[in-house]
Amino acid sequence: MRTIKKKNDFIDELASTLPEKRIKKAYKEAEKEILQIRLSEIREKRGIRQEDIKSFSQSSVSKFETRKDMKISTLIEYLHNLGLGIEIKAFPLDKKKKNEEIIILKA
Repeated sequence: MRTIKKKNDFIDELASTLPEKRIKKAYKEAEKEILQIRLSEIREKRGIRQEDIKSFSQSSVSKFETRKDMKISTLIEYLHNLGLGIEIKAFPLDKKKKNEEIIILKA
């Protein structure tokens, strides 16, 4: 009987064959893709159509939700139109200093 590997096992195994620089680049790309998915999912879960977002045209919402890079001010305006706020934190990359988070922006 063949055992099925867990997804993390496969990813770990694959990562062990790649250079560190390539792994970091892949994670960065994945984070951008996840942001795009989250924005449209948040809007849809709130029952808001693209054309219903004030101060944005339907086409600009579509473009915004698929951008890989965006202005924070545009993100704030988009989220406010969904009835949401935003909080941006800075934190040390050293996991041992986890309690040193600093709120940069709360809007």
